[in-house]
Amino acid sequence: MDLTLLARNWWMVALRGVAAVIFGILTFVLPGVTLAVLVLLFGAYAVVEGVLNVVAAIRGREREGRWWTLLLEGLVSIAAGVVTFVWPGLTALILLYVIAAWAIVTGVLEIVAAVRLRKAITGEWWLALSGILSILFGALLIIAPVAGALAVALWIGAYAIFFGALLIALGFRLRRWREGGHLPIARAA
Repeated sequence: MDLTLLARNWWMVALRGVAAVIFGILTFVLPGVTLAVLVLLFGAYAVVEGVLNVVAAIRGREREGRWWTLLLEGLVSIAAGVVTFVWPGLTALILLYVIAAWAIVTGVLEIVAAVRLRKAITGEWWLALSGILSILFGALLIIAPVAGALAVALWIGAYAIFFGALLIALGFRLRRWREGGHLPIARAA
């Protein structure tokens, strides 16, 4: 993932964060949500996040050499969302493993992206921190899969709010970097 691609699409990064925060707030506002509704909320969030990543990757594929990592992250998110819609009767345990795998894979990809950005900008640790948070969240779900549905909803909500806040911060940092005239190519929305 290239800094130019991220900066050009800063608003998509921030929008991913907003979607995560909204998803997280909904899990706290509706703590008694049934597993079926939780499946639909997670599936919708994963698909929206994945589509935004795929769009950003496609927009930058001709100019950026590493667009495929963003595309891969988007496809993983879309696949996780589709799995939740295709099998809505999943047990809580299987759903937890799907969410855990998704969080770990996207976390690893975000850390890889942050490492690639570390020489280009300061503050890349926001992306690395969101990747680490994703991996830890996925590991927690694997370690404690029998936690009650309410506890899982609250874990997911807290993760989504914190992850979303980090992405919003990164998006606006990228916007400031872009507006500072640091992009080597003509500015495009």
